[in-house]
Amino acid sequence: MERRRNGQYHNHGRNQGNRGERFRLAPGAKAYTLPSAAKTPEEKAIVAALERCSGEDGVPSKSLFKETGLTDKMAFYDALHRLEEAGELKVDNQHWVKLLSRDGDVEATLVSLSEKFGFARPKNGTEDIFVPGSALNGAFLGDQVILTGLQIRDKGPSGRVKRVVARAQNTMTGTVHQRENGFFLTPDGALRFDLEVQKSDLHGAKDGDKVLFEARQNGRGDWGRAVVKSVFGSGDVARVCADAIIERCGIPTQFPPEVLVEAEQAANVPVTQADIDARLDLREEPIFTIDSADAKDLDDAISVHKTIDGYTLGVHIADVSHYVKAGSALDKEAYRRGTSVYFADRVIPMLPEALSNGSCSLNAGTEKLTFSALMDFDREGHMTDYRFAKSVIVSKVRGVYKEVNTIFDGTAAPEILEKYSPVAESLQGAKELADLLKANGRARGQMDLTSDETKFILDEEGRCIDVVPRTTGEAEEMIEQLMIAANCAAAKTALKAEIPSLYRVHEKPQPDRVIELYELLDRLGIACGELKKGNPSTKDFAAVLDRVKDGPRGPLVNQRILRTMEKARYYHRELGHFGLALGEYSHFTSPIRRYPDTSIHRILTDLLAGVDRHEMNKRYKTFAQESAAESSKNEVRAVTGERAAEDCYMAEYMCNHLGESHIGIISGVTPKGIFVKLENNAEGFVALSDFPNCDFQFDGEIAHKDLRSGRVLMMGEEIGIVVAAADVATGRIDFVPQEDWA
Repeated sequence: MERRRNGQYHNHGRNQGNRGERFRLAPGAKAYTLPSAAKTPEEKAIVAALERCSGEDGVPSKSLFKETGLTDKMAFYDALHRLEEAGELKVDNQHWVKLLSRDGDVEATLVSLSEKFGFARPKNGTEDIFVPGSALNGAFLGDQVILTGLQIRDKGPSGRVKRVVARAQNTMTGTVHQRENGFFLTPDGALRFDLEVQKSDLHGAKDGDKVLFEARQNGRGDWGRAVVKSVFGSGDVARVCADAIIERCGIPTQFPPEVLVEAEQAANVPVTQADIDARLDLREEPIFTIDSADAKDLDDAISVHKTIDGYTLGVHIADVSHYVKAGSALDKEAYRRGTSVYFADRVIPMLPEALSNGSCSLNAGTEKLTFSALMDFDREGHMTDYRFAKSVIVSKVRGVYKEVNTIFDGTAAPEILEKYSPVAESLQGAKELADLLKANGRARGQMDLTSDETKFILDEEGRCIDVVPRTTGEAEEMIEQLMIAANCAAAKTALKAEIPSLYRVHEKPQPDRVIELYELLDRLGIACGELKKGNPSTKDFAAVLDRVKDGPRGPLVNQRILRTMEKARYYHRELGHFGLALGEYSHFTSPIRRYPDTSIHRILTDLLAGVDRHEMNKRYKTFAQESAAESSKNEVRAVTGERAAEDCYMAEYMCNHLGESHIGIISGVTPKGIFVKLENNAEGFVALSDFPNCDFQFDGEIAHKDLRSGRVLMMGEEIGIVVAAADVATGRIDFVPQEDWA
């Protein structure tokens, strides 16, 4: 559920018309007002103070605090942050606070641009706003704009660009095409029209090449020209398209020299006796790692002891914060990246390999500095105590998921049993405890959602030659359960100490989206009465999933529930995790590849060192807010890039299977056709025009009915298709119906 695309944002404000002129509403239209929330006393005091004393540039936050008359500084800054999130005021890098206009104008970003119109997303807005081409006022994709004259029509809100506040970078990626009337460039992403390219501006690009280009305005002021800046290579190669996607998404790939120097210096510092003396010595414990066979950044290890009362679990995580110091070049670069990014042919790490694959990787047989979460559980698998300690370990076994799965299913070869003999009791205890944790999760309603992740098999030249759905076994599930337990303990520790921290939050889905899901599933004949009220619990969703998990519509229901969910994100306040049915949850277990985990390690390190609560708030209150926001933004960037590249690799694979027949499931229905998903997760489009002698009527949601034959193309139903086309550059796959299905 955490990989679902970002949902809608919320904005607050009023529409009182534009200063100096009123935007004339079209017949049948009405003024569009962004929703407003009730203010706390602190928020009211801040707004009143700003209205009294704020000049054109605003007022310093310290002066504003005095002007409000408030005495609780923490409550003041909490209220200030809420008002900023709501789009009612702006706080710049120098901590000057400015009240934003409330005359109906809205700050927004142009997120989609076609030849004759665009869509702008308000800051924290509830719905994208339509902007006619004549009202764009020269704005380009990604520009931050002020929208005015907002009104609501049947199809949603619309407005016009009052002014461009900040220009976006107008370099992007696309594919060059040569046609009879010249060269054109088809952009990637949300710029949805072709641009003309003069021969002199191709700079070596050929027909079909993937390029980096700069969009420019033509003589009429329209964004109709393109100038090629660099050439990636042929758009028929997924690896080349991945290069372009990385550039388009702005994913950093090269480490600055000073970062590499710091990483090498940190990696070459040996574990000393002083380090061992200052830490909890766990070197004799039956600790081991389990990961995939090709993993090199082993950042988590486990150990389990069975006790009289139940179990003691140790989750031992690479002590990245020991090597990556706050404010260092390493730290700043990790903050900028936010996460490691995974493509079929490469990994773009958050930390240089000297650390991620070296001193921070918990390789077997070597002394490693770790941060351990130590938890006690009763015989039913309920956590009874938890504590954290800086530790030193020696992993006894470098475990591999496939090998451990053979131990669990009783098919392990003698040499595998021998390999794991040093940790056999610990492994058995871990399996027992994980089974209890899983059962407890099910009892409280945790959803058993699966994501359609695909493994791409590449040849020596990096071309995709096979695709297989990723599967998980008992070993993978075991590690997941134990990591969830450690993440819960980290969140509980910060909350109990009342110190700033970061949390992995997953909020309840919006009621209107739940109602839409209910109506869809109900029409498909799927029992889902729990959803009808619009405010279901996690357990209610789990019940629906259980009903369909073994049926043909199970994957479709799973997919639709995923789309209904809010997107999980990082936040500086605990809001709970709906999908896991947990009230406290954070991310502690992967500091090599996730900056929020590194942030939490840094905070808990100071807590263990005895730093008092006042000083902890001073050090980390703003840091937690900024780290959570930046980490969430960088996670979205990474997932966007990963998914776009997966589409290209899937299309590259399907290019070798043109003309083949397959049976798929109708996964989506649009006015112009249907989407069909195959067993290997390839999804293609079938146009209605490819069904001969049919006169389809769309029900607006889940089905097309042929008025001549009575045949229905309904979501969730099987259909036979033939692979007709695959375009690597765009990741698009097209199918046509098999003759006996047409």
